Amino acid sequence: MSKAKLTPVIELRGLTKQYGVGDAQHNALNGIDLTIEKGEFITIMGPSGCGKTTLLNILGLLDHSNDGEYFLDGTSVERFSGARHARIRSQQIGIVFQHFNLINRLNVIENVALPLTYNGMFRTRRLKQASAVLKNFHLSEREYYMPWQLSGGQMQRVAIARALVNNPSIILADEPTGNLDSKSSHVIMEELSDIHKRGNTIIMVTHNPDLTTYASRVIHMLDGEIASDTKTPIELEKSNKKIPLGMHHKETKAAKKPTKKRKTTKAKKK
Repeated sequence: MSKAKLTPVIELRGLTKQYGVGDAQHNALNGIDLTIEKGEFITIMGPSGCGKTTLLNILGLLDHSNDGEYFLDGTSVERFSGARHARIRSQQIGIVFQHFNLINRLNVIENVALPLTYNGMFRTRRLKQASAVLKNFHLSEREYYMPWQLSGGQMQRVAIARALVNNPSIILADEPTGNLDSKSSHVIMEELSDIHKRGNTIIMVTHNPDLTTYASRVIHMLDGEIASDTKTPIELEKSNKKIPLGMHHKETKAAKKPTKKRKTTKAKKK
Protein backbone atom coordinates (compact mmCIF):
# COMPACT_ATOMS: atom_id res chain seq x y z
CA MET A 1 0.00 0.00 0.00
CA SER A 2 1.29 3.46 -0.86
CA LYS A 3 1.60 6.00 1.92
CA ALA A 4 -0.97 8.81 2.00
CA LYS A 5 0.45 12.15 0.91
CA LEU A 6 0.77 14.57 3.81
CA THR A 7 -0.92 17.95 3.61
CA PRO A 8 1.65 20.77 3.26
CA VAL A 9 1.81 23.07 6.27
CA ILE A 10 1.78 26.06 3.88
CA GLU A 11 0.72 26.26 0.23
CA LEU A 12 0.59 29.44 -1.86
CA ARG A 13 -1.05 29.62 -5.27
CA GLY A 14 -0.58 32.67 -7.47
CA LEU A 15 -0.11 34.97 -4.48
CA THR A 16 0.00 38.64 -5.46
CA LYS A 17 0.47 41.74 -3.31
CA GLN A 18 0.15 45.25 -4.73
CA TYR A 19 0.96 48.64 -3.23
CA GLY A 20 -0.14 52.00 -4.60
CA VAL A 21 -2.68 52.82 -7.31
CA GLY A 22 -2.57 53.88 -10.94
CA ASP A 23 0.87 54.81 -12.23
CA ALA A 24 2.30 54.35 -8.73
CA GLN A 25 1.11 50.73 -8.48
CA HIS A 26 3.85 48.26 -7.57
CA ASN A 27 3.68 44.49 -7.33
CA ALA A 28 5.58 43.49 -4.20
CA LEU A 29 4.65 39.86 -4.91
CA ASN A 30 3.90 38.74 -8.44
CA GLY A 31 2.10 35.36 -8.60
CA ILE A 32 4.04 33.38 -5.98
CA ASP A 33 3.56 29.58 -6.02
CA LEU A 34 5.14 27.90 -3.00
CA THR A 35 4.68 24.67 -1.04
CA ILE A 36 6.26 24.20 2.39
CA GLU A 37 6.22 20.82 4.08
CA LYS A 38 6.12 20.30 7.83
CA GLY A 39 9.58 20.37 9.42
CA GLU A 40 11.44 22.26 6.70
CA PHE A 41 14.03 24.94 7.51
CA ILE A 42 13.82 27.49 4.71
CA THR A 43 15.94 30.58 4.19
CA ILE A 44 14.66 33.29 1.83
CA MET A 45 17.30 35.52 0.26
CA GLY A 46 17.34 38.34 -2.26
CA PRO A 47 18.08 42.06 -2.66
CA SER A 48 16.22 44.74 -0.68
CA GLY A 49 12.75 45.39 -2.09
CA CYS A 50 12.38 41.97 -3.72
CA GLY A 51 9.36 41.04 -1.55
CA LYS A 52 10.94 38.90 1.18
CA THR A 53 9.44 40.73 4.18
CA THR A 54 6.08 41.19 2.42
CA LEU A 55 5.90 37.44 1.89
CA LEU A 56 6.82 36.79 5.52
CA ASN A 57 4.13 39.20 6.78
CA ILE A 58 1.46 37.44 4.71
CA LEU A 59 2.61 34.03 5.97
CA GLY A 60 2.34 35.37 9.53
CA LEU A 61 -1.21 36.67 8.90
CA LEU A 62 -0.05 40.24 9.56
CA ASP A 63 -0.97 41.28 6.03
CA HIS A 64 -3.17 39.92 3.26
CA SER A 65 -2.72 39.37 -0.47
CA ASN A 66 -4.63 41.12 -3.24
CA ASP A 67 -4.98 37.96 -5.25
CA GLY A 68 -4.14 34.25 -5.06
CA GLU A 69 -4.66 31.70 -2.32
CA TYR A 70 -2.92 30.90 0.97
CA PHE A 71 -3.62 27.50 2.52
CA LEU A 72 -2.49 26.82 6.10
CA ASP A 73 -2.67 23.12 6.99
CA GLY A 74 -4.92 22.62 3.98
CA THR A 75 -7.43 25.37 4.85
CA SER A 76 -7.68 28.73 3.07
CA VAL A 77 -6.89 31.56 5.49
CA GLU A 78 -9.48 33.70 3.71
CA ARG A 79 -12.11 31.70 5.59
CA PHE A 80 -10.66 32.70 8.96
CA SER A 81 -11.94 35.66 10.97
CA GLY A 82 -9.65 38.31 12.43
CA ALA A 83 -9.99 36.65 15.84
CA ARG A 84 -8.95 33.32 14.33
CA HIS A 85 -5.90 34.95 12.76
CA ALA A 86 -4.89 36.34 16.17
CA ARG A 87 -5.38 32.94 17.81
CA ILE A 88 -3.20 31.22 15.20
CA ARG A 89 -0.45 33.82 15.74
CA SER A 90 -0.57 33.26 19.50
CA GLN A 91 -0.58 29.46 19.35
CA GLN A 92 0.85 28.19 16.07
CA ILE A 93 3.09 30.88 14.57
CA GLY A 94 6.02 32.55 16.31
CA ILE A 95 7.23 35.77 14.65
CA VAL A 96 10.64 37.37 15.08
CA PHE A 97 10.45 40.97 13.90
CA GLN A 98 13.38 42.77 12.33
CA HIS A 99 13.02 45.76 14.68
CA PHE A 100 12.39 43.85 17.94
CA ASN A 101 8.96 45.42 18.77
CA LEU A 102 9.56 45.13 22.52
CA ILE A 103 7.23 47.01 24.87
CA ASN A 104 9.28 49.64 26.70
CA ARG A 105 7.11 49.75 29.84
CA LEU A 106 7.58 45.99 30.44
CA ASN A 107 10.79 44.39 31.66
CA VAL A 108 12.50 41.56 29.78
CA ILE A 109 10.72 38.61 31.40
CA GLU A 110 7.33 40.32 31.06
CA ASN A 111 7.98 40.98 27.36
CA VAL A 112 8.80 37.32 26.77
CA ALA A 113 5.80 36.12 28.78
CA LEU A 114 3.35 38.44 26.97
CA PRO A 115 2.16 35.91 24.31
CA LEU A 116 1.18 33.50 27.10
CA THR A 117 -1.41 35.92 28.46
CA TYR A 118 -3.60 35.23 25.42
CA ASN A 119 -3.73 31.55 26.41
CA GLY A 120 -5.19 32.33 29.83
CA MET A 121 -2.09 31.11 31.66
CA PHE A 122 -1.60 32.29 35.28
CA ARG A 123 1.09 34.93 35.84
CA THR A 124 3.41 32.73 37.94
CA ARG A 125 3.44 30.00 35.31
CA ARG A 126 3.91 32.55 32.50
CA LEU A 127 6.98 34.03 34.17
CA LYS A 128 8.41 30.58 34.92
CA GLN A 129 8.08 29.51 31.28
CA ALA A 130 9.54 32.81 30.07
CA SER A 131 12.48 32.43 32.44
CA ALA A 132 13.25 28.97 31.05
CA VAL A 133 13.38 30.32 27.48
CA LEU A 134 15.59 33.25 28.50
CA LYS A 135 18.03 30.81 30.10
CA ASN A 136 18.50 29.11 26.71
CA PHE A 137 19.57 32.46 25.27
CA HIS A 138 21.94 33.24 28.16
CA LEU A 139 19.76 36.13 29.39
CA SER A 140 18.85 34.93 32.87
CA GLU A 141 20.77 37.80 34.47
CA ARG A 142 18.78 40.31 32.35
CA GLU A 143 15.27 39.13 33.28
CA TYR A 144 14.33 42.29 35.18
CA TYR A 145 16.12 44.80 32.95
CA MET A 146 14.05 47.23 30.91
CA PRO A 147 14.44 47.14 27.09
CA TRP A 148 16.25 50.48 27.06
CA GLN A 149 18.92 48.98 29.32
CA LEU A 150 19.86 46.33 26.74
CA SER A 151 22.18 46.40 23.76
CA GLY A 152 20.74 45.92 20.26
CA GLY A 153 21.92 42.31 20.21
CA GLN A 154 20.34 41.57 23.59
CA MET A 155 17.03 43.09 22.47
CA GLN A 156 17.03 40.83 19.40
CA ARG A 157 17.62 37.77 21.58
CA VAL A 158 14.72 38.81 23.83
CA ALA A 159 12.51 39.20 20.74
CA ILE A 160 13.43 35.70 19.57
CA ALA A 161 12.79 34.26 23.05
CA ARG A 162 9.34 35.88 23.01
CA ALA A 163 8.58 34.27 19.64
CA LEU A 164 9.53 30.84 20.99
CA VAL A 165 7.83 30.97 24.40
CA ASN A 166 4.60 29.43 23.05
CA ASN A 167 6.46 26.52 21.44
CA PRO A 168 4.97 27.37 18.01
CA SER A 169 5.03 24.81 15.20
CA ILE A 170 5.93 27.51 12.63
CA ILE A 171 8.61 30.14 13.22
CA LEU A 172 8.94 33.15 10.92
CA ALA A 173 12.13 35.16 11.35
CA ASP A 174 13.01 38.42 9.59
CA GLU A 175 16.80 38.89 9.79
CA PRO A 176 17.04 37.29 13.28
CA THR A 177 20.80 37.82 13.52
CA GLY A 178 20.97 41.18 11.73
CA ASN A 179 21.98 43.10 14.88
CA LEU A 180 24.17 40.46 16.50
CA ASP A 181 27.88 39.79 16.61
CA SER A 182 29.15 36.42 15.33
CA LYS A 183 29.16 34.79 18.79
CA SER A 184 25.57 35.83 19.60
CA SER A 185 24.48 34.88 16.08
CA HIS A 186 25.90 31.41 16.60
CA VAL A 187 23.90 31.01 19.83
CA ILE A 188 20.68 32.08 18.07
CA MET A 189 21.19 29.83 15.07
CA GLU A 190 22.07 26.81 17.19
CA GLU A 191 18.85 27.33 19.16
CA LEU A 192 16.82 27.58 15.95
CA SER A 193 18.61 24.51 14.62
CA ASP A 194 17.70 22.54 17.76
CA ILE A 195 14.06 23.64 17.44
CA HIS A 196 14.06 22.54 13.79
CA LYS A 197 15.39 19.12 14.79
CA ARG A 198 12.39 18.73 17.10
CA GLY A 199 10.08 18.98 14.07
CA ASN A 200 9.29 22.69 13.83
CA THR A 201 8.96 24.50 10.50
CA ILE A 202 11.25 27.54 10.20
CA ILE A 203 11.07 30.21 7.48
CA MET A 204 13.81 32.81 7.77
CA VAL A 205 14.57 35.92 5.72
CA THR A 206 18.26 36.80 5.67
CA HIS A 207 20.99 38.59 3.71
CA ASN A 208 23.72 36.46 5.31
CA PRO A 209 24.77 33.53 3.07
CA ASP A 210 26.46 31.82 6.05
CA LEU A 211 23.03 31.13 7.55
CA THR A 212 22.06 28.89 4.65
CA THR A 213 24.25 26.17 6.17
CA TYR A 214 21.49 25.62 8.73
CA ALA A 215 18.70 25.39 6.14
CA SER A 216 17.22 22.40 4.34
CA ARG A 217 16.09 24.64 1.48
CA VAL A 218 17.18 28.01 0.06
CA ILE A 219 14.83 30.29 -1.90
CA HIS A 220 16.12 33.30 -3.84
CA MET A 221 13.64 36.07 -4.70
CA LEU A 222 13.90 38.79 -7.32
CA ASP A 223 11.33 41.46 -8.27
CA GLY A 224 8.50 39.83 -6.32
CA GLU A 225 9.05 36.39 -7.81
CA ILE A 226 10.88 33.20 -6.83
CA ALA A 227 14.04 33.13 -8.94
CA SER A 228 15.35 29.82 -7.59
CA ASP A 229 14.33 27.18 -5.05
CA THR A 230 17.06 24.75 -4.03
CA LYS A 231 17.20 21.93 -1.52
CA THR A 232 20.47 21.69 0.38
CA PRO A 233 22.32 18.44 1.19
CA ILE A 234 21.25 16.69 4.39
CA GLU A 235 24.85 16.67 5.54
CA LEU A 236 26.90 19.71 4.61
CA GLU A 237 29.99 18.28 6.24
CA LYS A 238 31.08 14.75 6.98
CA SER A 239 31.20 15.51 10.69
CA ASN A 240 27.81 17.34 10.49
CA LYS A 241 29.38 19.93 12.75
CA LYS A 242 28.10 23.53 12.57
CA ILE A 243 30.81 26.16 12.16
CA PRO A 244 30.40 29.40 14.15
CA LEU A 245 29.25 32.28 11.94
CA GLY A 246 32.09 34.31 10.53
CA MET A 247 34.47 31.35 10.59
CA HIS A 248 33.51 29.82 7.22
CA HIS A 249 35.56 32.19 5.09
CA LYS A 250 38.47 32.24 7.50
CA GLU A 251 38.85 28.47 7.36
CA THR A 252 38.73 28.32 3.58
CA LYS A 253 41.37 31.04 3.29
CA ALA A 254 43.63 29.44 5.84
CA ALA A 255 44.69 26.52 3.66
CA LYS A 256 47.03 24.07 5.31
CA LYS A 257 50.61 24.62 4.30
CA PRO A 258 52.51 21.45 3.39
CA THR A 259 54.80 20.43 6.18
CA LYS A 260 58.46 20.00 5.30
CA LYS A 261 59.94 16.65 6.18
CA ARG A 262 63.01 16.90 8.33
CA LYS A 263 66.08 15.30 6.86
CA THR A 264 67.36 12.59 9.10
CA THR A 265 71.09 11.89 9.12
CA LYS A 266 72.11 8.30 9.36
CA ALA A 267 74.32 7.47 12.27
CA LYS A 268 77.92 6.94 11.26
CA LYS A 269 79.12 3.38 11.53
CA LYS A 270 81.86 2.93 14.00
